Amino acid sequence: MNQEIERRRTFAIIAHPDAGKTSLTEKLLLFGGQIQVAGAVKSNKIKKTATSDWMDIEKQRGISVTTSVMEFDYNDYKVNILDTPGHQDFAEDTYRTLTAVDSVIIVVDGAKGVESQTRKLMEVCRMRNTPVIIFVNKMDREAKDPFDLLDELEEELVIQVRPLTWPIESGPRFRGVYNIYEQKLNLFQPSKQVVTEKVEVDINTEELDNHIGSDLADKLRGELELIDGVYPEFNVEEYLKGDVAPVFFGSALNNFGVQELLDCFVEIAPSPRPVTAVERTVNPDESKFTGFIFKITANIDPNHRSCVAFCKVCSGKFTRNIPYLHVRHNKTMRFSSPTQFMAQRKTTVDEAWAGDIIGLPDNGTFKIGDTLTEGENLHFKGLPSFSPEMFKYIENADPMKTKQLNKGIDQLMDEGVAQLFVNQFNGRKIIGTVGQLQFEVIQYRLENEYNAKCRWEPVSLYKACWIESDDPEELEAFKKRKYQYMAKDREGRDVFLADSGYVLQMAQMDFKHIKFHFTSEF
Repeated sequence: MNQEIERRRTFAIIAHPDAGKTSLTEKLLLFGGQIQVAGAVKSNKIKKTATSDWMDIEKQRGISVTTSVMEFDYNDYKVNILDTPGHQDFAEDTYRTLTAVDSVIIVVDGAKGVESQTRKLMEVCRMRNTPVIIFVNKMDREAKDPFDLLDELEEELVIQVRPLTWPIESGPRFRGVYNIYEQKLNLFQPSKQVVTEKVEVDINTEELDNHIGSDLADKLRGELELIDGVYPEFNVEEYLKGDVAPVFFGSALNNFGVQELLDCFVEIAPSPRPVTAVERTVNPDESKFTGFIFKITANIDPNHRSCVAFCKVCSGKFTRNIPYLHVRHNKTMRFSSPTQFMAQRKTTVDEAWAGDIIGLPDNGTFKIGDTLTEGENLHFKGLPSFSPEMFKYIENADPMKTKQLNKGIDQLMDEGVAQLFVNQFNGRKIIGTVGQLQFEVIQYRLENEYNAKCRWEPVSLYKACWIESDDPEELEAFKKRKYQYMAKDREGRDVFLADSGYVLQMAQMDFKHIKFHFTSEF
């Protein structure tokens, strides 16, 4: 059992939009032998789209809207990748995904350096002490000086770095990547769609001068000496503690430096780690199965309108057709067709081990954060919904399709893409999201997947907060006074919809015994 768990590597790829996460995922799948030809996110010449961007809206806009789960085998290791959306409007999906992985690869654009979204995501990794590897992408375009980039990474992401590969020039002069970790230079033929042969060169001989010219060869030898002088030797223990981030350079689009990243990653990245539940810490090598749901996706196959709940296996072994306890419902359930994913393509599995991510067919029984066990009462924590900042009334634009609209809203809310509040004063439905793009995605998916039309109407609100109090009289008085601004969420909990920051501040001052919460976990 331990061998199976030891060979698992589960990680997420995170970054600012357009840094090249999805292109990097494509190339990793190429080396894993899962695809023979790599697709592109945006390109007129390459007609195949990226494997992990499988929703229609993702293909049209060239952005990732939802986290995709993919798995492949590579050199005795079993690798599970989660390609996350970089766009800020979908940050909540990304934060939740980070609870289900053991390590992270951050992609940074070589020309732009560290951007705002990268900083935020790094903070989440730091809170959980997740080990981080940094991949500096797009070295085939004019990029910042590599030494300046390393300083910027240390300063902005507040972590020590250690380069494990080094680029030879950038932009049109970009010649390849020297592998410091294995101490050899690999020169590739750049290719966007297939894996090409590489030439191994010893850097201390004249062979190097013949390949890249004597000026570049001398420069490379000088820079490598400087690196050894400035940066301490790479220590795997410090990386696993989250104190040091190894840095790799390359171009995901042209396939430079990706294999070095993958080879080093499977060797040093952590196998599944212990997970903290409310009751106790769960170790991956326990004999009994436990797992939690961190994501729900509706309509993976538009023809079947099916929902899939993604379950991260935390300990033991999951077996098909064996009854497991659904802790929140206190019922036992059997799963006859658990699946493993390659983005949208899926295959049925008979067993899964700690560290794996499996899809369970869901007809409304699961919510994000649900726990499955072999009978023990466990609750995994740390999967919050954040307080939304944008609000609109949702109205039915086609009265003949009321049933489809309600079903669509229900399933999309289960996914956690947005939150639904029902106003107690007029009974209207309000959708709250973290970003503007979400409204467009909801409208598009309702129309294309559920055949229902919706219309948005403006409502001016500042923030939604969950309220509770130990003093029932004061709670009653508050609800009476704020009657027009009270709503219920899908769990039936009280939510106060403040229409301005000032109103919220005054409410907090006037009602001392009421607690205002800004995430749904309290």
